[in-house]
Amino acid sequence: MDRGEFEKLAQEGFLLIPEKFRERIHNVALLVEDEPSEEVRIQEGLASGETLLGLYQGIPATSRGDSYGVGETLPDTITLFKVPIEEAAREDGEDVRTIIAETIWHEYAHYFGMDEDEVRFREELRNGM
Repeated sequence: MDRGEFEKLAQEGFLLIPEKFRERIHNVALLVEDEPSEEVRIQEGLASGETLLGLYQGIPATSRGDSYGVGETLPDTITLFKVPIEEAAREDGEDVRTIIAETIWHEYAHYFGMDEDEVRFREELRNGM
């Protein structure tokens, strides 16, 4: 899949977030990279066979104080990693569109202040596990 097609699916995935949550998202850039950089791999403690589908970096909405946004404030970022997402789709027999949407949901859950355990618990609830 070419990058433009992938980015279009990312836009569609973002629109699957319920509007009541989308309207509360501020100052977050949604990016696409091929794979996590070596710096990100080290930062996230990834072993040689591990990778990421997405990564949220920034100040969660629940931690932003009254002074957030005063002066220049760089946006938080959510990065989707194209190659690992495509590989996961092939391995799991799922549609790339589905994995992108699930990854976006997962990373925006971090934006809303959920830690990894809480995000995974909520994913299980969403998937009826």
